[in-house]
Amino acid sequence: MNGFDREELVFRAACEGGECVEVAEKDGVWCVRDSKDATGPVLRFTTAEWAAFIWGVKLGEFDVR
Repeated sequence: MNGFDREELVFRAACEGGECVEVAEKDGVWCVRDSKDATGPVLRFTTAEWAAFIWGVKLGEFDVR
């Protein structure tokens, strides 16, 4: 994983209605995983990609209507 192991990551959880994701950042790489599957896949994003995603969330681009 870009020169570091999962054990080096410190994940923080965000939950709503029992659905949780965990996010960690290390050396400019943002890692996201499902809290119910800690050994499952980890999605990786650059800082620019993560910032664009957060901006989209704040603008409501992903709201279900």
